[in-house]
Amino acid sequence: MIQVEGLPDLEWIVNGDATEVLPGGRLQITAASGTDWTNDAMGGAQQHRAALGFVAPEAFALSARVLVEEPRTTFDAGVLAIWGDADHWAKLCFERSPLGESMVVSVVTNGWSDDCNSTVVEGPSVHLRLSRLDRRTWAFHSSGEGTRWDFVRLFRLEWDGPVHAGFLAQAPTGESCRAVFDDIRFVPQPPSDLRGGF
Repeated sequence: MIQVEGLPDLEWIVNGDATEVLPGGRLQITAASGTDWTNDAMGGAQQHRAALGFVAPEAFALSARVLVEEPRTTFDAGVLAIWGDADHWAKLCFERSPLGESMVVSVVTNGWSDDCNSTVVEGPSVHLRLSRLDRRTWAFHSSGEGTRWDFVRLFRLEWDGPVHAGFLAQAPTGESCRAVFDDIRFVPQPPSDLRGGF
């Protein structure tokens, strides 16, 4: 188990990469080369490696500021994620695009992965938030400063079993990726207005 102040105990889902709890309630995860989650919609092989999470309650919100250290290669990301099983999961990423931009990217998987690019991020970090509204319904948001939240997507995860929620770093094409998560907040109430900036 890994303990971060303000969070339920964390455990590795699938398998583990290097992780460190830093002063001030920060979490650092270093992904090995090839670390990714995908159920390729084009029919490629599934990939599921290395996420750190806790058993998700029926309703909550989890947010963090995500910093991905340079240098970064394509698809390097720090991620908030939810995991039911290999065919039912989702992730909200601060990711490097093939065009060299830093972006908010979301992936929802009910069998196959639905991959969607969102906001371009100009700075070195972004705040990400995942929320569970009820047993199957989830929402993703992002924010530049962690106070005004931009809606990313609302979706259902077609899974009735236990779900883990938490953190990962991915490095599907590069040698490694180090992501730092701070300003981590876990609250028992999801936002009541998904599109109002709260």
